[in-house]
Amino acid sequence: MTSTATSRILVTGGAGFIGSHYVRTLLGPQGPGDVTITVLDKLTYAGNPANLDAVRTHPGFAFVQGDICDPRLVGQLMAEHDEVVHFAAESHVDRSIDGGAEFVRTNVVGTHTLIDAAHRAGVRTFVHISTDEVYGSIEAGSWPETDPLRPNSPYSSAKASSDLIALSYHRTHGLDVRVTRCSNNYGHHHFPEKVVPLFVTNLLDGRKVPLYGDGGNVRDWLHIDDHVQGIELVRTKGRAGEVYNIGGGTELSNKELTALLLEACGAGWDSVEHVQDRKGHDRRYSVDCTKIRTELGYEPRKDFATGLAETVAWYRDHRDWWEPLKERAAL
Repeated sequence: MTSTATSRILVTGGAGFIGSHYVRTLLGPQGPGDVTITVLDKLTYAGNPANLDAVRTHPGFAFVQGDICDPRLVGQLMAEHDEVVHFAAESHVDRSIDGGAEFVRTNVVGTHTLIDAAHRAGVRTFVHISTDEVYGSIEAGSWPETDPLRPNSPYSSAKASSDLIALSYHRTHGLDVRVTRCSNNYGHHHFPEKVVPLFVTNLLDGRKVPLYGDGGNVRDWLHIDDHVQGIELVRTKGRAGEVYNIGGGTELSNKELTALLLEACGAGWDSVEHVQDRKGHDRRYSVDCTKIRTELGYEPRKDFATGLAETVAWYRDHRDWWEPLKERAAL
């Protein structure tokens, strides 16, 4: 840490998958001990209050249910905080293909509402959490942070727009904005519409899982422990106006991932249903993490075999967490 003073951090989307893990980590026994956190979350379908049960009684924790597009609420909260870590976003590609309006509202308008209020309140640091999907698709090699943005889905286009809005407040107003772009996350507390939790929970129930197209789409997999580690390095040691890629270093095709999930859940390929490919489905993502490694000392610590086994075990042991979610969402 760069300071012994307590940092008052506003975490948007802190009841979601990655945001809640960030909050639990910072307020947990291995956390820095010099932060207080206020979570601002609208509690849409993917926001789950139970994700914050572990820290709800922590003296450094507060929760506000509200919308990041509400300028009055956001302005009040900004005046009470030193730093912002902005996770809140609509993030499911399939939902954005069905209709992109909510993605533009939350990801673009919401980010602008936050960043403008942060500037006016004199917030010290604004960490904007983004995605490798803003780069588009890459056949070979890996994207450095200097590559142009070529998003292909309504979701990734909205995220790319939010990146540019956030960075513009650094260039125009001098606000300390730091952007992270992560690869595909996996781990516990992941809402079961995404591929890993959807496949695991379906397989545990003896149901089939959908494999898009030929299964050849490639993703780099990042455990949430490592993602949180990277975000904290950026928050505490990163440079203003910079973008940092955060990857896990495990590239798998969707077919390879499916094979590992089938094995972990004791199922066979007869549990796989081949379905029509997603519209505009990016073939491969891969981020170059040289910058965050060399500048900030980032290194993924969770090997994929261990992380996947722990994830499957968590879903096996926590049906009370995911079964109601799947019932409500009809997944």
